[in-house]
This record gives sequence, structure tokens and C-alpha cells, in this order.
Amino acid sequence: MTTALILAWVGIGIMVFLSGCGSAIGTSIGGSATLGALKRKEDAFGNFMILSALPGTQGLYGFGGFFIMQDFLKPELTLFQGCAIMGAGLALGVTALVSAINQGKVCANAINAIANGQDAFVKGLILAVFPELYAIIAFAAAFLITTLM
Repeated sequence: MTTALILAWVGIGIMVFLSGCGSAIGTSIGGSATLGALKRKEDAFGNFMILSALPGTQGLYGFGGFFIMQDFLKPELTLFQGCAIMGAGLALGVTALVSAINQGKVCANAINAIANGQDAFVKGLILAVFPELYAIIAFAAAFLITTLM
């Protein structure tokens, strides 16, 4: 196996691992808030569940990144391409990790607001999109990197 392929596989592994970890942490933050909020407002479980699940999308971006990069994982991969895939994987993985955790925190606050009687579901969804936007940008950047190779 060449150095280029090793770098590419490490980059993809980091991307999938970190984005998945971020989603697991973010959804756990939302899920924990849901369990506490159910004591106060059991009838809002549907809204709580949607908000809790939202940070799970960053893990999908990591998987999507692997999907768009897999065609480059061939023995003829150049060192430049291997470095590009590693860089894209690192950028997407770290961004998705941070995005999912912070999105989980925003969602948890929205869940608590709803449990306290506020009409915060739609506003919480809107505010939760902001951290996710950066994961989307990182995914788009990873895609664009592959178009330049």
C-alpha cells in the first residue's frame, strides 16, 4: 500500500469517526434533556424527539464524505490526492464533531424551553440549524476538493 493510500484511508477514518462521535454526543445531549423535560411536559415527546435527533445528521455527512471519496481510493492515487483526502477528512470530521455537540446543546435548551411552557419548537429548530450550517459547508468543501483532483 502506498503512502498516498494510507494518508487517504486515515483521513477517511478520522472523518467518519469524528463525525459519528459528534452525532452520538449531540444526540445524547438532546436525549438527556428530553428525559428531564418529560417530567414536566410529557405530551411534547414528538417535538423533543425531533430536536434530540437533529445532531445525528453530522454523522451522515461523514458517511457521505466517504461515499464521495471512495472512488479515489485506488493504487494509482498520487501523494497530492492522498493529502487532499486526508485534509478534507480532517476538516469535515472536526467540523462535524464540534457542530453536532453544539447543536445538541442548542436543541437541549429548546427542549427545556418547551418543557417550561414556551412556544419554542420552531424557534429552536431555526437556531439549531446555525451550528449545522458549518458541517454542511465542510461537507461541500470536501466535495469540492474531490472535484479538483
